[in-house]
Amino acid sequence: MNKRPSGEILFDVALVSDTHVNEKEDFSTSPYPANGEANPRARYVFQQINHGNAQFCIHLGDMVNPVPELPSYVDAADNFHQLAAELTMPLHLMPGNHDIGDKPVTWMPAGMVNSEHISLYRKHFGSDYFSFNHENCHFVIINSPLINSGDPAEKEQTDWLEADLASNAGKRIFLFSHYPVYVSDPSEPESYDNIDEPGRGWLLSLIDQYKPEALFSAHVHNFWYDLIGETEYYIVPSTCFVRHDYSEMYRIDGGSQQGRNDGAKLGHVTLKIYEHGHVAHYHRSYAECSKEGGPSAPPVVLRPHVKTTNIKNIFVDMRHAWTEELNVAPSGAVDEFRRKKARNDYPVMALWEMGLRGLRVPLQDLMDTATRRRMEIMFGIGHKFHIYRYGVPTKIEIETIKKHFSIIEELELVLGWETIDEQVSEIQFLKDETRLPIVLSRVNRNDASKTSGGKYNHLISHGFTIAEIPEITSFIRKNPLLLDGFQFTIPRSVNPWNAGRELQLFKNDTNCKPTLYVKSTEASPAQRFDDEITNAIRFSEALLSGIGFDIDIILDTFDDADRGYFTRTGLIDRRFNPRIAGQLISELIRQLDEGTWKAVESESPKVVDDKGNIMRIGTISEISKDAKWYDPQTGLSGDASNISEAASKLVVIRSR
Repeated sequence: MNKRPSGEILFDVALVSDTHVNEKEDFSTSPYPANGEANPRARYVFQQINHGNAQFCIHLGDMVNPVPELPSYVDAADNFHQLAAELTMPLHLMPGNHDIGDKPVTWMPAGMVNSEHISLYRKHFGSDYFSFNHENCHFVIINSPLINSGDPAEKEQTDWLEADLASNAGKRIFLFSHYPVYVSDPSEPESYDNIDEPGRGWLLSLIDQYKPEALFSAHVHNFWYDLIGETEYYIVPSTCFVRHDYSEMYRIDGGSQQGRNDGAKLGHVTLKIYEHGHVAHYHRSYAECSKEGGPSAPPVVLRPHVKTTNIKNIFVDMRHAWTEELNVAPSGAVDEFRRKKARNDYPVMALWEMGLRGLRVPLQDLMDTATRRRMEIMFGIGHKFHIYRYGVPTKIEIETIKKHFSIIEELELVLGWETIDEQVSEIQFLKDETRLPIVLSRVNRNDASKTSGGKYNHLISHGFTIAEIPEITSFIRKNPLLLDGFQFTIPRSVNPWNAGRELQLFKNDTNCKPTLYVKSTEASPAQRFDDEITNAIRFSEALLSGIGFDIDIILDTFDDADRGYFTRTGLIDRRFNPRIAGQLISELIRQLDEGTWKAVESESPKVVDDKGNIMRIGTISEISKDAKWYDPQTGLSGDASNISEAASKLVVIRSR
């Protein structure tokens, strides 16, 4: 189902959630310091939003932290309005559980939604459910804590919502609910974080009937994405703190304040509405604060998005599970009496903001029902899947490939080169059956060295070397229509720019597509490659090689390999937060996504477009008088006159 937008951008909408504003500046009744910074963190985000072009802002609830039964609720509400007054656009609010009372949840001590809390909310924040139009789009705000409550107001909202959706069925509908209808599975049991039955089934039936373009929810202070039929479903982050019970999703320590202060997961959203479709851009605020009377927040860092990225020849090897569903342990806080299952969607969020469309995944991902569904959803967003397998697929695997071939970009076969002539007929059968491009990668050669530096090397290698091009060319001449491409692998000691130049010649000579697998490591599995800057340079030079020489590139490390063999840093860390390498890739893709670029005749990686613009990466000391720099970390840019403003050790450099 294609979810990539088309046409012009009609307008932007700012989305913010879970600000948890306190009754006093730099104070909270919560024991966590992150909550004490709620007000300046909200102020920072509002100031960032003002730099954009949003026509209006929607707050998805939990404007304040004190719940309705507390005396401090009124002061917190007043503080929120003072903070929000900085916004230079209309603001639409909806109730969260902190604003109007919890949904029916008998195991929690906080008060549930009731008529008294509804009246208090309306007095301080206005209507608790309503809708409005902007251009040909219809925006629907609901009071989700009310669902399943049995309060008389629930029936009023039910009747209103059903009538409102029916009378606006011809418009593009965007639905907003503080509580998620579910977190990662529509059949998941009730928890503190979702809407229980029968309300869940009722809301899902309305979504099925009226097919809103998108549903946005909050409350869980983390990110998830799904499809409900044709409806794109987002759960958006908080500006204030992370719900750190979900830190179970990362195989690493919780981090600051046991994960609650994981600043890279805080932020807000710009919803760009196109003539057809939309894009939700996530902006990380990194827990930054704006103090009263202090300097204003800078604009957001512009990032690409997979939905609109055109570059599609850069892939990343998804070694770790990228759709993993984990058990979240009872925390003793909001859920105590059963484990919660939750899918980790932070790998998806990271891919989106880097603009990385290509994923190299094992065939086992396609064979797994749950992972395959995620692949189908991500294909609709714009992702490309390079699927690999050691050996020829089985009959059952071939049938699965045939059934789902439309989401597969190409199939990589890892085979023994010494026996390749004996497997020609099997490869031809596979190609005829699946109708897929077949890329060949070889596994260890029998005559390959098994020692390195005097040490025995009992390890796997895959992919051809550049030195094997003559053998490959000879094979292509003998079997001209058998294979669509060959996969080459280079270790850390081989420069991806030089390898790309060689493979472009191979491509021109054979009319066969080369794929370059770029490793971050060398022969020894015990050697660590933790120099983040050096690794970032290698990833970036590999990308420039792919763009400049028009070949497919596979980067070998998405998230850090911080244990086991061949440890090294990746594009993101084990909390799935961006490293400088990921930020550089993001900025390069943003800069290179428009126009046609080719390699400059140079020993160092540079690409040039048809207007004479030259792009490369470097340090601030390499910026010449006529060059412009772009900081991938802060989004700032400049020239030689303001180099001191660059915060990153590596920048993208544009010159002529």
